[in-house]
Amino acid sequence: MNGQHYLPLTDPVLQEMLASFGAASIEDLFRDIPPAIQLTRELDLPPSLSEPEALAHLRHLAAKNMNLEDYTCFLGAGAYDHYIPSAVRHLTHRSEFYTAYTPYQAEISQGILQAIFEYQTLICQLTGLDVANASLYDGASALAEGAVMACGATGKRKVLVSRGINPQYRQVLKSYLEVRGLEVNEVLLTAGGQTNLDEALRRSEQDPETAALLLQTPNFFGVIEEPGHLADTLHEHGTLLVVSVDPISLPLLKTPGEYGADIATGEGQALGNPLSMGGPYLGFLAARENLLRRLPGRIVGETRDASGLRGYVLTLQTREQHIRRERATSNICSNQALNALTAAVYMALMGPEGMKTVAGHCLQKAAYAREQICALPGYELIFPGVHFKEFAVTVTGSPGEMNEYLLQHGIIGPLDLEQAYPELPRSALFCVTEKRSKAEIDTLVRVLEGWK
Repeated sequence: MNGQHYLPLTDPVLQEMLASFGAASIEDLFRDIPPAIQLTRELDLPPSLSEPEALAHLRHLAAKNMNLEDYTCFLGAGAYDHYIPSAVRHLTHRSEFYTAYTPYQAEISQGILQAIFEYQTLICQLTGLDVANASLYDGASALAEGAVMACGATGKRKVLVSRGINPQYRQVLKSYLEVRGLEVNEVLLTAGGQTNLDEALRRSEQDPETAALLLQTPNFFGVIEEPGHLADTLHEHGTLLVVSVDPISLPLLKTPGEYGADIATGEGQALGNPLSMGGPYLGFLAARENLLRRLPGRIVGETRDASGLRGYVLTLQTREQHIRRERATSNICSNQALNALTAAVYMALMGPEGMKTVAGHCLQKAAYAREQICALPGYELIFPGVHFKEFAVTVTGSPGEMNEYLLQHGIIGPLDLEQAYPELPRSALFCVTEKRSKAEIDTLVRVLEGWK
């Protein structure tokens, strides 16, 4: 095939390039490939387009997709429509950040190392724990890595998992642990939608092989769990407390460090990362210092060079690419550095008061939406108590049909819970973030009132 059909090369330039490595034609470059498996025809592609024509064609294709900016979103369940300040994208889309990847020659990659170090520091401040890592893929894998850490640290092979944890997280958790010969046992919820902590403590005490109790707070139904002195009692049984948290909620709630959690994990998408049709996102993981050497991924540290100047190094790496495979505690190979940088920029830009304000709006607007929706005939709150930004309700008909109706009115509706929680028929999970205005919530209620 003629290379100039696909590359902007003139014939003289093409001949010069071929002559430089002793080839007479493009075909000579492929002579080591058996003729029987070579493609001997032109590719089945449409005619070439000019740049303006190509852009117009791509815009036409993109117009077939739903644009979130054209809809009002009340869907959450792990990926959230938060406001992203313009400065976040302006900073993170600079070329020196946008192209950064894994620091394989670590000490000459001072820029990316410092960015990761600052991110780790902010995660520690947010969770109230001693150490944090980087490079986890998402909230689900972060929780699974936390469970693996707990089993390794205690030498035990079972974990108790709240049924209030995101169902997708629980699926990933089982995939991670079952291949390691570790056992996952669920703890049911109370009528109030919180984890049955009495049952969890009893099972922890009775089974000496229990390595950890895994909770999510606020849990999948938006209900805020109340660990209290749970960690102290678990520790008496040799059991660790591992939590999955919403980072936006932490400025309002007690931090994992304050209530004694050993490991805190979560999804960092809400920290300045867009919804992006499912990713890529980033998982965060923080822990107490005694678990430092079991943290997966990378840990960047600060040091001084021979001249006394501040520098950054990869302090610990438990990845199988860096140490012997049999000693590796993690096989995390990719690097979510850009997503982590975005989270760091967002947290630094918002500051403690800004993040607290966002959390307060989520709490208050969700409470208003819950009150208005549950005042409608046929809509009833499933779990009472304090919710952060999500709440589950029973609906008047099929949640799927209701969502189709809402979509016709420019609203992305709640999550249908029937598949993940068959014990909750005709139920849906609404989410309200700080982006939703009172007018948008009132419109949702008015459209729901006209349904069925």
